[in-house]
Amino acid sequence: MALTNSQYDHFMRIYEKRQLDNENRLRGRYEEVYDRIPRLRELDQSISELSVRQARRMLDGDESALTALKEDLHLLFEEKKLLLTQAGYRTDYLELSYTCPDCKDTGYIGKEKCHCFKKAIIDYMYTQSNLQEILQKENFNTFSMDYYSDSHIDPLTGRSSREAIQTAVRACQEFTQNFAKDGGNLLLYGDTGVGKTFLTHCVAKELLDQTFSVIYFTASQLFDIFAKKQFEKDEDAARDYEHIYDCDLLLIDDLGTEFANGFTISQMFVCLNERLLRDKSTMISTNLSLDDLNNMYSERVFSRITSAYTVLRITGDDIRIQKKLMGRK
Repeated sequence: MALTNSQYDHFMRIYEKRQLDNENRLRGRYEEVYDRIPRLRELDQSISELSVRQARRMLDGDESALTALKEDLHLLFEEKKLLLTQAGYRTDYLELSYTCPDCKDTGYIGKEKCHCFKKAIIDYMYTQSNLQEILQKENFNTFSMDYYSDSHIDPLTGRSSREAIQTAVRACQEFTQNFAKDGGNLLLYGDTGVGKTFLTHCVAKELLDQTFSVIYFTASQLFDIFAKKQFEKDEDAARDYEHIYDCDLLLIDDLGTEFANGFTISQMFVCLNERLLRDKSTMISTNLSLDDLNNMYSERVFSRITSAYTVLRITGDDIRIQKKLMGRK
């Protein structure tokens, strides 16, 4: 994703601080070494004077004098290294050190963001997502088909639970692979405890690792933010409110578990509609049937979902119960 100006400024301030810290550490090292080895101060003064003379000779085109100056500088540098090693220091002790030597703590290699900058963005997105820890456990690499049966047939579609989850996983993987180009929206619905939330976590991790901004809320948390922003003028809620509309992917989990009323219904429409207008993606999971969604959230909300979302039905036996029977955690 493209960072906002404030986010970009935040990262660049970090790099500027690193550069200042590097310079301060180097000044401290010089003071320490000069105090222990006074001869080094003299050598650095001589090196500085010779460097100026070398530059002047280069401008004058005096090749013979330039060669002699280079030899003198070499001898001074060698003596400096010898004094450092004799005192127990590394030969590079008086050189700038960097957190990232590849970009020298600038954040860029040429015109491209350094790998350290990209990692910092990913770490930041994880922190903002509300999902930092869970995604290490729940992702496509840890997703298991063991809990989905060929014999469990969905009466609504005639498909087995294994067929349904294979379709859903494939659709979610394609969603993440094509997200940068196509975006899109997903609705996961079906039985309780069949892995809908797990799949939202899989999608979240893939996109966060691509540096897209992803924010996760349960439906109850989401509507609580809307209410606090609307009725309490809560500053934290107001900040979260902006993230809800600006993030690349909004995950709304367990839709239908919140206390539904006129306010939540209207806010649901505003949220989905505004994100569609902004060309932002949304992923929803719910235990409600499509008929229940229509009845609970109004025809307007249902129309937005059915017209703009890829709808995936997942069925099967409750995985939590299966794990208990198998003695798994």
